[in-house]
Amino acid sequence: MLVAVYWVNRAVGLFDQLIGDGQTALVFVEFSVLTLPNVIRLVLPMSAFVAAVYVANRLMSESELVVMQATGFSAFRLARPVLYFGLIAAAMMLILMHVLVPASRTALAQRSVEISQNVTARFLKDGQFIHPAPGITVYIRQAAQTGELFDLFLSDDRDPLQRASYTARKALFLRADDGPKLLMFDGMVQMLSGTEQQLSITRFADFTYDLAGLIAAPDQARRSIDELSTPELFAATPALQAETGARAETMLYEAHSRFAWPLLAMVSPLIGFASLLLGAFSRFGLWRQIMVAVGLLLVVQVIATVAASAATQSPMAWVLAYAAPLVGFIIVGVQLWLAQRPRRRGRMGQAGQVAT
Repeated sequence: MLVAVYWVNRAVGLFDQLIGDGQTALVFVEFSVLTLPNVIRLVLPMSAFVAAVYVANRLMSESELVVMQATGFSAFRLARPVLYFGLIAAAMMLILMHVLVPASRTALAQRSVEISQNVTARFLKDGQFIHPAPGITVYIRQAAQTGELFDLFLSDDRDPLQRASYTARKALFLRADDGPKLLMFDGMVQMLSGTEQQLSITRFADFTYDLAGLIAAPDQARRSIDELSTPELFAATPALQAETGARAETMLYEAHSRFAWPLLAMVSPLIGFASLLLGAFSRFGLWRQIMVAVGLLLVVQVIATVAASAATQSPMAWVLAYAAPLVGFIIVGVQLWLAQRPRRRGRMGQAGQVAT
């Protein structure tokens, strides 16, 4: 459910961006699917926490945990199934962090480049006047599936002293190393130049119009740090630093965080379960313990955020990637120890007798 909420929220922004640029619904679905692994990565620790809290609260409300504690099960023994559940969540996070998320980010970047190069879809629509840049007006009668543009009109009014209008029976877009170009056939140029706006007309069989100033050529070779594989992040070569624009410390921290996030996904359900073990049976529920669990999880998340902000401070800052999981495991250990203290166990036994 949480994944669906985050995914729909992300999909709404993609819908406005892609459909507004003239892309098809299939492109929207493709981009939405490519964002799904990263959404799952963000939501999985919280989902595991909510699942553990829900199950523990249900077991406690039905007195099942009280009975198990009264029969001699220690808190550490009761937390063993939750640990196994956390290990499964951690395994899923490992696959996401090391395989699926980098692969989806790479595919998303490549498709974004292809979409940005599709000038016809971005700027041209049949029978409409389009303004791709200030002072530029474009109109075409028809854009064929082959990329041909029929009956094109282009007005360039960027320079008040030299205004030009281009008409062509047919035109094509070309992608060159120095930027995209518009190749027009069988047309005419009407130029108004000077302060007196003298008109000059030139007919041409073919003419090339440079669009480099209107449409920025995408940088296909440059990758982001999220697209790099884990071995590349650990290597942090000067070439990779120049390509991504990230420092070696940042890349090293990102590599270690791909191992720390699975640990965080494992400790999150343990925090929720251990917090509820501290409460006794109550017909009014364990809302206080649930709020304590949420607060402790927020503390762990804040530690992870602060550690990420300090990732570029020193070459050894990667150690901070494991600070949040380590604090989480310490919290769980203390909570489980408190849950099985003799006086706590006696109180649980009395509560179990009252419940029966």
